[in-house]
Amino acid sequence: MSRLLEDNKKNILRSLPSVDSILKTERVKLWLNEYPRGVVVKAIRQALQRFRTDIEKKTTPDITNILELSYKTLKELISPNLQPVINATGVVIHTNLGRAPLCQRALKSIVALSSGYSNLEYNLNDGKRGSRHVHAARWLRELTGAEDAVVVNNNAAAVLICLSAVAKPGEVIVSRGELVEIGGSFRVPDILSFSGAILKEVGTTNKTHLYDYEQAINENTTLILKVHQSNYKIIGFTEDVKIESLVHLAHSKELPVMYDLGSGCLLNLLPNEPAVSDIVKAGVDLVTFSGDKLLGGPQAGIIAGKKIYIEKIKKHPFARAVRVDKLAIAALEATLLEYYLDPNVACETIPVLNMLLQSKETILKRATVLAQNIKPLNPEIIEETSRAGGGALPEVLLPTYALSLHPPFEKFEETLRGENPPVIVRVNKDKIILDVRTVSDEEISTLTGILLKYIKKR
Repeated sequence: MSRLLEDNKKNILRSLPSVDSILKTERVKLWLNEYPRGVVVKAIRQALQRFRTDIEKKTTPDITNILELSYKTLKELISPNLQPVINATGVVIHTNLGRAPLCQRALKSIVALSSGYSNLEYNLNDGKRGSRHVHAARWLRELTGAEDAVVVNNNAAAVLICLSAVAKPGEVIVSRGELVEIGGSFRVPDILSFSGAILKEVGTTNKTHLYDYEQAINENTTLILKVHQSNYKIIGFTEDVKIESLVHLAHSKELPVMYDLGSGCLLNLLPNEPAVSDIVKAGVDLVTFSGDKLLGGPQAGIIAGKKIYIEKIKKHPFARAVRVDKLAIAALEATLLEYYLDPNVACETIPVLNMLLQSKETILKRATVLAQNIKPLNPEIIEETSRAGGGALPEVLLPTYALSLHPPFEKFEETLRGENPPVIVRVNKDKIILDVRTVSDEEISTLTGILLKYIKKR
């Protein structure tokens, strides 16, 4: 019996056409007019190899099967690995899905600045070398009230360079309740150690008093650091020190205060999330926050504060290693300009703010349109909750509407991930959940087209 199976495998292998014969088919000739020959050949070889390795599960493949798999492989070979997806999870600042979508002004700025040369480090007024730090700093000073600002490539880098430039090699006082870890194993104690500063823990996990800080200050202290609980909350029997009291204590001892805000909210619109301008107004010497979380811009770490410390940071050896590129600067400056021109309009035009603040009625309307479009799949509109995501607003549940539907076949969620564009959904037991809070009106027709393909497979 095994001999018969082995002979059958050999016969199937012999029946597979050669690469040269496939290249001579009319369909492949059309491919060769559009794609490089080397890529087409590679796709055909990979397709044939898949048939060979999977030979036990297949009968002899015909030329149609081979061509279909070859073309699918060809499209995979020429497609970028990084691609747009439809986010139907309801998680607004989804770290795995690229965090903040950018506003139209930012997208236009990126195109304009990337398609030619720019004055990135050229002073147009005096015709001499300039600094890339000046572009976004102008708007950051306006929006935060800080004396100056500098932008680096992410908030972890912002915290690192601040500590190294201002606190090294002395002691940095931090509450035990604020020794946080965020995504990617970014831990405050580790960053402190790497910066060259020395960690001085005070208080307990749930309670830290002003006198804890006061008693910890000595001749080796160089900075007091406060870390905002942006991605977690300690509830119950708790107490921490208000930033105004911490600033008063530190300045009475001629020490700077740094506040790692993390999420970086520019407007007083979101619960439990202080605006950067309020922190600056409290007298904090340095405040760090992300550009791609609640601010709604590109990945960036923003440092705002007293000019004397910002100048130290700009001149630090790490500055070049963590500097931000021209496309991020273009997107950040455009996003900040959106806030500066009209904060109310910014809540509509900046996608993150729009998604976080949109009403249930708006979401229900979008859910209803999608439900009508895919009626043959028998979707059910249900009340659900969305999340801000990205380590922001951990306690806030956003009321939303979603579509719940039975998968038309097994591995439907996996199939949706393989679509063009891929559709990312939530799965609840045996149901597919499409939270339309994070699906734009423009994406509804695309999502409809993808889902309608599977009606016949129910």
